Parts: sequence; C-alpha cells; structure tokens
Amino acid sequence: MGERITTVERNGLRFGIRDDGPIHGDPIVLLHGFPQDSRVWEAVAPHLHAAGYRTFAPDQRGYSPDARPPRRRDYGLDLLVDDVAALIESVPGGRAHVVGHDWGAAVAWVLAAHRPDLVRTVTAVSVPHPTAFMRSFFTSGQLLRSWYMLAFQLPWIPETLLSREKVARLLLHGTGQPSAATDRDVARLKDRAAVRAGINWYRAVPLSNPKSPFGKITVPALMVWSDDDAAIGSAGVDATARYVSGPYRRETLVGTSHWIPDEEPEKLARSILEHVAAHG
Repeated sequence: MGERITTVERNGLRFGIRDDGPIHGDPIVLLHGFPQDSRVWEAVAPHLHAAGYRTFAPDQRGYSPDARPPRRRDYGLDLLVDDVAALIESVPGGRAHVVGHDWGAAVAWVLAAHRPDLVRTVTAVSVPHPTAFMRSFFTSGQLLRSWYMLAFQLPWIPETLLSREKVARLLLHGTGQPSAATDRDVARLKDRAAVRAGINWYRAVPLSNPKSPFGKITVPALMVWSDDDAAIGSAGVDATARYVSGPYRRETLVGTSHWIPDEEPEKLARSILEHVAAHG
C-alpha cells in the first residue's frame, strides 16, 4: 500500500505537503505563488482527484514555518527549484506533472528547463517564461505593472504594510480576488515573519546571476493567462512560445483577474486535465 507524504526535508528545512487524491494516481505537483500558500489549490485539486490524479501541494520555502531561513540570499530561484525537485524525487515514480501559479509558475518554468527528467508536463498559470517576462520590461508597460517588485527591495516597510489588514485587502480583493479567498489570505498575512519570508523571494532576485540561462522548455507546456490581470501584461505571455521547443498551447481566460485558482478553479482544472491527458 502507498503512503501519504506529509513533509519533505532538504538541507535541514522541512516542508509541509498536502498529499491528496487517489493514492496510486499519476502525480500532479501544485505550486502556489505570493502571498498565498498551498490552500490556493483547495478548489482546483478535487477536480483533479475526480479524474484519478494524486496531487502534492507544498508550502514552499518561507511559507512552511520549518523552512524559513533568515537571509534573503536563501530564497534564490535555484534553491526554490531544488526544493521542488526534492519533492518530486520523493513521489512514486520520481516524475510529475507540474502546475504553478504566480511565483509558482516561475519555479515550474525553471524546473522544467533544468530538470526535464522530473517533469512530465508543465502548466504555468499567470506568469510567462522568465526570459520572456524579463524582456517584456523593456518592450511594454510591464515595468509599471511590476512596481511592487522594486518596492519590495526596501527593508521592513513592505512586511509592515502587508501585515495590516486594509493594505492586504487592497492588494488582494482590490485586484479581483474573491472575498472568501481574501479572508483566508489576509489571516495568514497577519504573521509578519511569514510575510517577510514571502517578500524575500523578491529580495533575492537582485542576488541571482543574470547570465544564468533559463533554457528552452522541451516538455509539453501550457500557459494559462487572464486578460484582467493587474500584475502581468500580455507582452511576456505573447513571447513565451519563443522559449518552448516542445508541444505548447496557450489559453486566455477572458474577464478574469490574476487570482485564477481562486476565481476560476473549475476552468483551470479543466485546462490542466486536458493538457496532462494529451501528454500523459
């Protein structure tokens, strides 16, 4: 009989895992973004389970209380990717379909580029391929949309503001997140240490090696974007196909905000299932 995976340890850090669905189902790893945690998939995962898939949704580095190192350099993208690689290596078969939203999408893209041996398919929700995204800063209005990434480089001020309920609600509900999901996420943002750890993902970006290539994606890839996304414009999404050499498909959800897993869980689940079934 199979066993549930509730934690994964790596380099002294322990990550909490939500392991649900049929115990012998093909694995799908679900990666959350900022400022959320694994609960963002609660409305999506049951649809995947009903189709026979087993899901693994980790609370990633900084979001799991026992995986919260203090230095911003401990949140580099290479480390975030290695964390997920360690999770996939522990699941039955050692390979998985990988789905990521927001920062989770960035992790999923880089994992698929660097460790295609672990990734059966990749589904990126909201955030385009990292190279396409970075180049869109210079070819579109993406830099203005991403103003908060610069603001998050300030010490202590961002976490102080985001731990205040009014500011958190403006960030979430004010950009289209449904009320129930906002209540859920505002409650966790009252923990300033948790907020700081999430912001450290952004603070680690200037410490990364800009010459490190992300690489083209060779595994089957799906990009799901929404046209009412306040954070991500279309330029990087439009350019993503250039960085995928394997099978690629893009879907656009009309009239939907950045918070796709919360706002359109059924539509997102349907897209994921079509993608993984086509390339299973």
